[in-house]
Amino acid sequence: MRIIVRGFFKGLLIVVPIAVTAYVLWFVVTMLDDLLARAFQADASPFPGFGLLVVAVATTLVGLLASNVIGRKAVEFMEKGFSNLPVVKIVYGSIKDLMGAFVGDKKSFDRPVMVQVAEGMRVFGFVTCSRFDDPKLYDHVAVYLPQSYNFAGNLIVVHKKRVEPIDADGAQFMAFVVSGGVSEMSAARTMIDGDLVR
Repeated sequence: MRIIVRGFFKGLLIVVPIAVTAYVLWFVVTMLDDLLARAFQADASPFPGFGLLVVAVATTLVGLLASNVIGRKAVEFMEKGFSNLPVVKIVYGSIKDLMGAFVGDKKSFDRPVMVQVAEGMRVFGFVTCSRFDDPKLYDHVAVYLPQSYNFAGNLIVVHKKRVEPIDADGAQFMAFVVSGGVSEMSAARTMIDGDLVR
């Protein structure tokens, strides 16, 4: 009986991640296919995943068009319009900054650190702002603390002396924190590029 129970739980570890990942992919693909079929008033998309393909191609084209002068002006015009709408400005700005932190030219989650919050207790996070204009915040940095098994986090402002840089890859560091310490964090950088909280 013990062998059967152990086998069942071991099977859960294999089946559940595969099933959840497959379901999420199926849900996204099906939703995009349905939206595309409704947009063109068709019975169904030509093949499963067609909607996802169209979205990927359209996103790539927008990115390429935004690389030239005319495309940049169009994006600036659109962003200026969004910035004049009170609620839209907050939502659009937050999402844009969050996306830019992961895939933009100025990545924000590339300075992993360990923060001393109490004697003998540390938390992991990322330095997102290393200088403030307010004199009261001199020698302080902003540290984003992602939460485990959650898409939320906390922003704390802490003195530099409580922040210690960690020599780790940002993506693996984030996965380690979000997974509650279950994921591996073995890909340390081979070179430390100076003081991370400077």
